[in-house]
Amino acid sequence: MSETFDIGLGNHDVHLRKKADSDFISFWDDQARNLSWFSTWTATLDWKPPFAKWFVGGTINASYNALDIHQNSRADKTAILWEGENDESRTLTYADMFMQVQKFANVLKSLDVKKGDRVTIYLPMVPELPISMLACARIGAIHTVIFSGFSAASIRDRVNDSESRVIITADGGYRRGKIVNLKDVVDDAIDGIDLVDHVIVLERAKNKISMSAKDKFWNDLMDSASSSCDAERLESTHPLYILYTSGTTGKPKGVLHGTGGYLTHLYSTFKWAFDIQDTDVFFCTADIGWVTGHSYVVYAPLLHGATQVMYEGAPDFPDESRMWDILQKYNVTIFYTTPTALRMFMKFGDDVPNSFDLSSLRLLGTVGEPINPEVWKWYFKTIGKEKCPIIDTWWQTETGGMLISPLPGLETIPLKPGSGTRPIPGINLDVVDEHGDVVPINTKGHLVINNPWPGMLLTLWGDDEKYRNVYWSKYENRYYSGDFATQDDDGYIWLLGRADDVLKVAGHRIGTAELESCIVSHQSVAESAVCGISDNVKGEVIIAFVVLRHGLKIDSDALEKELVDKIRSDIGAIATPRQIYFVSKLPKTRSGKIMRRLLKAIGTNEVVGDLSTLEDGAAVTEVKKVFDEIQKSIKD
Repeated sequence: MSETFDIGLGNHDVHLRKKADSDFISFWDDQARNLSWFSTWTATLDWKPPFAKWFVGGTINASYNALDIHQNSRADKTAILWEGENDESRTLTYADMFMQVQKFANVLKSLDVKKGDRVTIYLPMVPELPISMLACARIGAIHTVIFSGFSAASIRDRVNDSESRVIITADGGYRRGKIVNLKDVVDDAIDGIDLVDHVIVLERAKNKISMSAKDKFWNDLMDSASSSCDAERLESTHPLYILYTSGTTGKPKGVLHGTGGYLTHLYSTFKWAFDIQDTDVFFCTADIGWVTGHSYVVYAPLLHGATQVMYEGAPDFPDESRMWDILQKYNVTIFYTTPTALRMFMKFGDDVPNSFDLSSLRLLGTVGEPINPEVWKWYFKTIGKEKCPIIDTWWQTETGGMLISPLPGLETIPLKPGSGTRPIPGINLDVVDEHGDVVPINTKGHLVINNPWPGMLLTLWGDDEKYRNVYWSKYENRYYSGDFATQDDDGYIWLLGRADDVLKVAGHRIGTAELESCIVSHQSVAESAVCGISDNVKGEVIIAFVVLRHGLKIDSDALEKELVDKIRSDIGAIATPRQIYFVSKLPKTRSGKIMRRLLKAIGTNEVVGDLSTLEDGAAVTEVKKVFDEIQKSIKD
């Protein structure tokens, strides 16, 4: 029996979950009525597997629900407490956000951005990032935010795929005390791309940049823009944004989320999970370039009229006390961060957080990957002082919002360190084997969702067939999460990591195919395979195996540096391998397919399993020797 902690808070509605279990469609119909609609829907759900349309016929606007509805009651309430990495700070009220969003919506209109057009956003964590997103939503444009750590090649791929004619960026942003030259990256990305008509440049770092005829400064455009712009009445199913995420193929997938269903999911889960009160100060450390930032930094807190902290920089800059300083400075009541960050903080010891007053905290949360029990207990005892519930949330870019989480705002249940507890109301899931049959209690299997839910993706941008194949073909009419899990005697779900060829480094998903494709594109490389091995801080770190072209004599140190530089340039620093190993061969099947499961099994000291299809056992021996060297170096 796992160790449990009985702690909870908030108002509890025991009937809500029962209603969800009896009729999930009627249940979500009720939840949607918490939002402000211009017109009511004629059908709650149009389900033609695998495509779901929620609240069909209803009209709504995300920007209206995030800002307009608060202008009578919360206009002077703080929406964003912004903390720059360089100690700058800004406070924006709901009235400030309302005015800025309307002005920027008119800026976009002046550049001929229309409903359905795509707008690429490549900004640091500054208030102009959510302002840009909400301005797009206000006029019905589809925003596609790119994490500001991605490279020019990654931007180019995403701009071309989404056919964005407008890019919003900044001269630079701060990261670990240095200025990241974002405008230069954008210039490289769009060099030779004719479809980009305008680049809007926010002056954040005041670093020197070059400006061309298509470049326009944010402030210049805003100075002449009207501060009045009505929100477009959009169909519930109108796309709100595209967010590109790595997958098992080389090309990132453009996850497409709608409006009415997505907002319903976020409004509900934010209320249930965080027990949000009007006096709360919420702080989610996620970058808006990832889905957590979209859902639980931009949209969900603003739907509830919450006050939140938004931080620009690295969590341990200029030193390991930065997060605790922010919590104390702003009297944060709800803190939502990643297990990766917590492992790093834990490494620094208890004296650092104990030197700050964290008594304002009343609820803690984690997101991005499973949290190991030791870190959970440290978070509970050292940061929460054994009085704050911890919500360990599971969800994905594709799900839009939380699907598994404790819900202190709805019910009190015992918390088990390392478990996400149970599904949210309205979600029916199973842990199944390869044939789709439910596995016995405490047995590892594939996590599947049996019914549609409002926050789910509409499709993959421009590729309905891939959407069907990736998420719905393995188990007919059931969403395949790609994650392994177990379910215990109490119905609690324990997530065990990815089942596909996707690495998860510091909570960020990196496709093995995309990374291997980058490595193999080097003229000296014949083959490559990458895998993740366990790391106490990042969850996983990347190890790359490289086979050189036959007969090639190289300086391995120099080539390793070239490959690292290429990965950083083509994909981004987040994909940098911890080590690159040059081997003579890779384990393959007789048909020539690299047996990546062997790499992962050897790297995690698991049973290798069936080798009947292996072409050459010597390859396994060579790879095993490499992993033995890795383990020895770690111990030393």
